[in-house]
Amino acid sequence: MALINENFLKLKAGYLFPEIGRRVRAYKQQNPDKKVISLGIGDVTQPLAPAVVEAMKAASDEMGKIETFHGYDDGGTGYEFLRKAIQHGDFQSRGVEIGLDEIFVSDGAKCDTGNLQEIFGIDNVIAVTDPVYPVYVDTNVMAGRTGDADEKGRYGKIVYMPCTAENNFTPVLPKEKVDIVYLCFPNNPTGTVATKEDLKKWVDFARETKAIILFDAAYEAFITDASIPHSIYEIEGAKEVAIEFRSYSKTAGFTGVRCAYTVVPKELIGYTKDGKAVDVNPIWNRRQSTKFNGVSYITQRAAAAIYTPQGQKQIKDIIAIYMNNAKTICKELAALGYTVYGGVNAPYIWMKTPKGVSSWEFFDKLLNGVQLVGTPGAGFGASGEGYFRLTAFGKPEDVKEALARFAKLKV
Repeated sequence: MALINENFLKLKAGYLFPEIGRRVRAYKQQNPDKKVISLGIGDVTQPLAPAVVEAMKAASDEMGKIETFHGYDDGGTGYEFLRKAIQHGDFQSRGVEIGLDEIFVSDGAKCDTGNLQEIFGIDNVIAVTDPVYPVYVDTNVMAGRTGDADEKGRYGKIVYMPCTAENNFTPVLPKEKVDIVYLCFPNNPTGTVATKEDLKKWVDFARETKAIILFDAAYEAFITDASIPHSIYEIEGAKEVAIEFRSYSKTAGFTGVRCAYTVVPKELIGYTKDGKAVDVNPIWNRRQSTKFNGVSYITQRAAAAIYTPQGQKQIKDIIAIYMNNAKTICKELAALGYTVYGGVNAPYIWMKTPKGVSSWEFFDKLLNGVQLVGTPGAGFGASGEGYFRLTAFGKPEDVKEALARFAKLKV
């Protein structure tokens, strides 16, 4: 008799975004003549930058010649040419020194944030912001690190840190004992950013309590304020307590190409149950070399092209399109009387739903009333109820039409 991993049975309904997709598909089937505009799931709409496309073409040609063919990369951690580009372009350029053997190239930050929890003991207490990117919670549920969910969807044994308008969507240091803390800045879904002072509090907290911070910086390229850090490693001591995730999905339109990386510093240590200090970097290296064979050569050449002068300019031009969308969405919704947050240093707009309307009710009203798709805040956690997430990744013409439809919405 094959026994199932019963932790999967604890998960609430379907994963948020497939559930949104199911509802949208059902509506389209019933209303084939209606054009639905999505500002919901954070998929990009602009094509790959020319420098990226040219790099992929050249790499494809290389793969067709015996003298330039490439198989597995450097031990599954990523080709050195890409890790060097990352080292200089993302860290040394901001005064941060990261070793090449601390950079692990992968096929997505979502995969890494889910897989990373696997190298930590089952008894660790995790802390998450609320609202939160669902993967942080769901993968820990799957692993058996939590209890059952209550009527609000909060799981036992997880420490939730509410982030609402009352505290400027900024998590407060937990009073309970926690071992692993998930932080995401710029934040998905609220669009909030963290100052150096904010991050220093978390680094000091982790150093004092011997906790580890899992820092998701997937949206750092959208930061427009020069005073806001792009990496947690800009904070002194962070390499002792933090792992950082980066992604090219939104930065460079790689949602369909798949490439990201994770930084696991050699200074980072965890502990055995008897208190023995253990280096985390070689454990993650072993996990990856055992379970992951690396990202394709063609994809890694494409990622490296992002760091060329042409690539940097082209990527910034694309990001500017999305951030102009965000600015327009915030301005127009505010003019319509909605309360909006984010959209300045992040591609996400976090808005309050009309009084008395739940986030899923607002979703249905948008879809059925004016054929618009967003993301219900409740899907990100109990504290997300009463809020709604919109993304800036639509085509500018679709964003313009979507806002015109918002003006016609009857709530």
